[in-house]
Amino acid sequence: MARDEPWSSPSEIAEFVYCPRALHYRRTRAPPVDEPRLAAGARFHARELSGERRRAEHGLLLWAALLAAGAVAALGVVVGLGGIRP
Repeated sequence: MARDEPWSSPSEIAEFVYCPRALHYRRTRAPPVDEPRLAAGARFHARELSGERRRAEHGLLLWAALLAAGAVAALGVVVGLGGIRP
């Protein structure tokens, strides 16, 4: 769906700043031309996707680390309060 207007809306500018490829696909159905910034965008998306996959696969590890940190903090509070005598 190509547009004839020579201007862009603020939301289109924001989308272009976030991902030039997304705006290209919204305006045309043709594959994007090879440009350095589009290649950088493809690398960014690949890196973010691999991070999402890693977090999804190792989600329990994160929760275990948070639980251990909470236990250490609680132990510190208990030991700290036990050392104070009225």
